[in-house]
Amino acid sequence: MGAPGGAALTTTTAAVPLVRRKPPASVRRRQFLIGVANHSLLIATTIMFLAPFLFIVLTALMTNNQALSANIWPHPFRFQNFVDVFRTAPLLHWTLNTMIYSGLATIGVIVSSVPVAYALARIRWRGREVAFMVVLIALMLPPQVSVVPLYVMWAKLHLIGTLWPLIIPNFLGDAFSIFLLRQFFLTIPEEYLDAARVDGCGELRILATVVTRLAKPAIAAVALFSFLYTFNDFFLPLLYVGENPDKWVLSIGLAQFRSLHQVQWNLTMAATLLVMAPVIVLFFLAQRAFVEGVTLTGVKG
Repeated sequence: MGAPGGAALTTTTAAVPLVRRKPPASVRRRQFLIGVANHSLLIATTIMFLAPFLFIVLTALMTNNQALSANIWPHPFRFQNFVDVFRTAPLLHWTLNTMIYSGLATIGVIVSSVPVAYALARIRWRGREVAFMVVLIALMLPPQVSVVPLYVMWAKLHLIGTLWPLIIPNFLGDAFSIFLLRQFFLTIPEEYLDAARVDGCGELRILATVVTRLAKPAIAAVALFSFLYTFNDFFLPLLYVGENPDKWVLSIGLAQFRSLHQVQWNLTMAATLLVMAPVIVLFFLAQRAFVEGVTLTGVKG
């Protein structure tokens, strides 16, 4: 029977939400085992890399009698080890020297390498390919090859025992950083640079306002590489400032600390953990820029 006025009767049904049923325990267990089997190699590699770090952390929290014993788990946890490290060694002073060295060296690498990489990538001039070959040759040479004449030069300048022989060479360019930045600059579309030239921009202004903004991931990767290398550098600081304890960096200080406290492995591991902490924090903070810069480098658009 029709509704009054000829209106058709309509029935509405409320939408029933879909409830996803939880699979049985046997199915979940099977899925878990399949996932573990599929990622077994990755899990084994992760355990292999994390095991030494876990050993350092646990040993750093042990007492002197527990360290290197059959005990795996600290009982009790001795956080006083980290305080004892600062009391027995000038760790803050070593950290300050390391930050001065790494910070100024990183700034020098960026300031000196960016213009050279731009000139090799985007400016056409006679001898550019020869200059790039020289950079590649310098990239393959280890620093130990030129260390003797450089040491003689710094000795004649009376700079041995200071941080300047470690800092100044970074303001003269770095072959690896130049190569990495050049490969990234090649991925920047030429149309952007031509548009800036049409607007009347010179090459320096194009580099400062266009290229550096587009190359932030590559510059961040170069800065991270440089900071990590100088932070962990042991050979050059030992060569130039090894005889001056007032200018020691963390790498030399940690080696000296280990020689003085080699029996107290809990303090040695605590000092090692404190030295590793800034690098680990920096890597996790800059991981995105680092991965993006390395991934995009060499992919010419």
